[in-house]
Amino acid sequence: MKSNKIMGIIFSNMHDECMGELTGARTAGSIPYGGRYRLIDFTLSNMVNSGIKDIGIVTRQNYQSLMDHVGSGRAWDLSRKVGGLRLLPPYARLTGASADDHVGCLEALAGRLVYLQSVDAQYVVLSGADVISNIDLRDVLRQHQETGADITAVYADCRRETPGRDVSTVEVAADGRLTDVSVNVSTTGNHKEFLNIALLSRELLIKMVNEGYAHGKASFTRGVMQDHLQDLKIYGYESTGFVARISGMESYFAANMALLNSEARAQLFPAERPVFTKVRDEVPAKYGLKSKVSNSLVADGCVIEGELENCIVFRGVRVGRGAVVKNSILMQDAIVGENADLNYVIADKDVVVRSGRTLCGYTSIPFYLQKGMSV
Repeated sequence: MKSNKIMGIIFSNMHDECMGELTGARTAGSIPYGGRYRLIDFTLSNMVNSGIKDIGIVTRQNYQSLMDHVGSGRAWDLSRKVGGLRLLPPYARLTGASADDHVGCLEALAGRLVYLQSVDAQYVVLSGADVISNIDLRDVLRQHQETGADITAVYADCRRETPGRDVSTVEVAADGRLTDVSVNVSTTGNHKEFLNIALLSRELLIKMVNEGYAHGKASFTRGVMQDHLQDLKIYGYESTGFVARISGMESYFAANMALLNSEARAQLFPAERPVFTKVRDEVPAKYGLKSKVSNSLVADGCVIEGELENCIVFRGVRVGRGAVVKNSILMQDAIVGENADLNYVIADKDVVVRSGRTLCGYTSIPFYLQKGMSV
């Protein structure tokens, strides 16, 4: 009887180029989200909650903040003598070559075959770090086995009012089998969006990686899903809960603002499948006598003396007296001075907005202040 053991591979950098300034000094996986999390927390938690204890994180560049965040994997119970969490950093594949600068999953895995071959697992889950969801991967495996699929690709029914970036869509037959895969399409309206999560046997993946490397195929979506749509049984698994895919500043802003809806929070943070993150012990948030806070998420360690409305506020943020902050995201340790006025603003870590400043963006073009900036 074959083992049902699954290993996980997370690609932390694969969609950095779509994130704009958010990934100027970090990977996509370490982008802060929701007041206390990083994007990679959701992928890691999905795997851990599904019983996956061997997880490799493929890195390429700007991964210092990612290393600081995941550490040894202790927060996810992945700090182990055997298995656990492994960071798979860049390297040069050929003598005299520059550091690994892969452009696709197959190309990245071609340089990590030793790790892939060393883990005793029957199946592999491949995942990007750009999707926020809470998925039980055991259900994906169950369907995979019941259908006899070679590959099971996770997708979600989505609707976009404006064209997305770096989007792959799928068409699914009545029996669940994929009939078409489109890559890097600009789509609006209803569509089935591939969430960059796929399950397949480790043996098949190794074969596909070797075949792709020999034929210059870099992308898993193009080199495997598109090229082998007819000769492999590729099925879709629909994720029906809360799903947000980050493909730029607008989608990042919208994904954070969605957390102000209690139904979205209930879907993303069910009690039976918690989302784990690095623990940072802080005192409770402190509110001044004249502060006003409505429809906002405020993390611990904050000092709020002004007004907040429809905001996501990370740990250690300070908002001065008389300041009015609406429809904004204030990341860790940001400071908003007295009588400042902010609307549709994303302030990255350690940003300082001086007293009396007025900053205003729009829901589709939020005003972004890069990490450490003072205005």
